[in-house]
Amino acid sequence: MTKSQTLMEAYNGTAYPLIGHGKRNAQVLKEAFANVEDSLSSDMYGSGRVIERYQERMAKLLGKEAAVFFPSGTMAQQIALRIWSDEKGSKKIAYHPLSHLEIHEEDGLKELHHLEPLLLADENRPVLLRDLHGLPGDVSAVLLELPQREIGGQLPEYGELEAMSAYCRQRGIKLHLDGARLFEVLPYYGKSAAEVCALFDSVYISVYKGIGGIAGAVLAGEKSFTKQSKVWKRRHGGDLISLYPYIVAADYYMDQRLQRMEQYYRDAVELAGYYRACGALHVRPEVPVSNMFHVHSDLEKAQLESAFIRVADETGVGLCSTVREHKAGGVYFEVSMGDRYADAPKAKLEEAFRLLKECLEDETGGK
Repeated sequence: MTKSQTLMEAYNGTAYPLIGHGKRNAQVLKEAFANVEDSLSSDMYGSGRVIERYQERMAKLLGKEAAVFFPSGTMAQQIALRIWSDEKGSKKIAYHPLSHLEIHEEDGLKELHHLEPLLLADENRPVLLRDLHGLPGDVSAVLLELPQREIGGQLPEYGELEAMSAYCRQRGIKLHLDGARLFEVLPYYGKSAAEVCALFDSVYISVYKGIGGIAGAVLAGEKSFTKQSKVWKRRHGGDLISLYPYIVAADYYMDQRLQRMEQYYRDAVELAGYYRACGALHVRPEVPVSNMFHVHSDLEKAQLESAFIRVADETGVGLCSTVREHKAGGVYFEVSMGDRYADAPKAKLEEAFRLLKECLEDETGGK
């Protein structure tokens, strides 16, 4: 470890970085476009065979009448909630306090669409049926995120999800799925994407998170809904002259990675077990329910970073690249499994965690 070395530098210099699929560099593009025919025509302002074929594929996969490709999930989800708001004639929508719309979008939903969010549940668990019971009758839509990223990828049990869907339909409340990582939760639920999406009136998925494409999102629902979403897409400036580079990459990496989602989930369960064996670390959720989880510690940020840098330098295993301070106290980091984990030999993993445990015991005096 050099005096000026950062955790990110140490992680990037390892032979076996464990997180994700790999660097988002030109190789991602080269792989996706390697077998594309020269005759492939681009889409033009949302029309053309390349985008229409992909949208048809996504609608079938998600079990919906139609689907629309968007350049970003931020755009897609704001539009979905605006459509449901207009249909009901109410600005009130509801979602988790740590929803992406609430903490990462500079209040776009409020400033652009003047919607009025009601926050459900508390920050430490996912939304449950009991959280919906107190909603006023004029709420137009509820958004559920599966999994809930900001709390380690926690999920409601499937029966709870079915109960929330039935409750919303009885009350005339539209249910929207923030499914940025939808495919990553299917192995735990033991359901198909279409089965989960059948519980929702509208669905958003990301094509670059677990899928590993360049960028973009898909919004799906009934044809009347997606027809309106295309109008709002144009109003938001989302009809770029062509989106086919994003679509080609999304199509390619979906073929590669949808079939690996169960393995990513199993890898997360295995890796979480290694972390649980380190006394100064706490996994959330204790047993992962998707390909991701969070690890928390009461150690100082610098202490944990120092331990990870030593592990990286001495074993060549990159456990994490960023440690964050938690507003409730302590520190945490996010683990998200992808292709890279399979490259690390088990002997190397065990060596890395033996050293990590030793480092943490030194920091805590063996407590």
